[in-house]
Amino acid sequence: MATHNLEHLRTFLAVYRAGSLTEAARLLGISQPTASTHVHSLEQNLGLRLFERAASGVKPTPKADGLARDVGPHIDALDDLAYIATLPGANEAIDLGGPAEFLTAKLLPHTPELTTAIGARLRIRFGLVDGLLEDLRTGDLDLVVSSVRPRVHGVTGMPLYDEEFVLVAAPSWQSRLPGDAPDGVELAAIPVVAYAENLPIIRRYWRSVFERRPDDLRTICIVPDLRGVRSAVVAGAGMSVLPRYLADDDLASGALVALHTPEVAPLNTVYLATRTGDLDRNHRLRALASAIQRLAGS
Repeated sequence: MATHNLEHLRTFLAVYRAGSLTEAARLLGISQPTASTHVHSLEQNLGLRLFERAASGVKPTPKADGLARDVGPHIDALDDLAYIATLPGANEAIDLGGPAEFLTAKLLPHTPELTTAIGARLRIRFGLVDGLLEDLRTGDLDLVVSSVRPRVHGVTGMPLYDEEFVLVAAPSWQSRLPGDAPDGVELAAIPVVAYAENLPIIRRYWRSVFERRPDDLRTICIVPDLRGVRSAVVAGAGMSVLPRYLADDDLASGALVALHTPEVAPLNTVYLATRTGDLDRNHRLRALASAIQRLAGS
């Protein structure tokens, strides 16, 4: 099949969607004869009839339907990229990645301060830590908030925030427990709302606080977003371990209760990761990193 002129495909798609050569030409800012020539050339190259004349405009053939399905998303994506490139500061955006829960709770409420600090657009990407750190290494991201210490060549991490974890449930579950300081065995009577099948956060809490594995726990629901875990726990589905910054408001209102209060709460250090040397070379990255460090704890 011949290589088709991109403008011919764009004109075809406009005619297909508008149902009229005249309207498509107007939308594209070209003359109707030019639009007609584009479509005719495409038909000749493909050896297909794409449109039939109709009482008002043109009617696409089944072949046109198939072509529109094939090329439409790609033409739209190219047009979107072309549009973005025309935006003020389009080449001055900074890309920040991190866990959706942390960024949403701790940083996005400070978006005005962050964008003012860098004097450019801020693009946010949510994802899992391994993929985000790899995207940072290859240059697809500029900064990453990481829930683990980065161990990727060419990436440097600085401590950003200590997450404190708390074991919580709806108040109705607390009344079923014996005493004020239940141990890991007694807590096993309450079903678990987990972040993942292998209970990563709960397992870490059990080992740290109870010095045992949570092998006797029964999982009732798995939600791959801690905000969703919180919602299920507030609704009474069971217990879970949450970062305190996600649970504090519900603990204060009484929607959640802490089922156990250890002498030393389990902590996890969150890191701000950059490519090694980038903060020295890029004043905007340096300003954003400084603002994130200042605002994350507020």
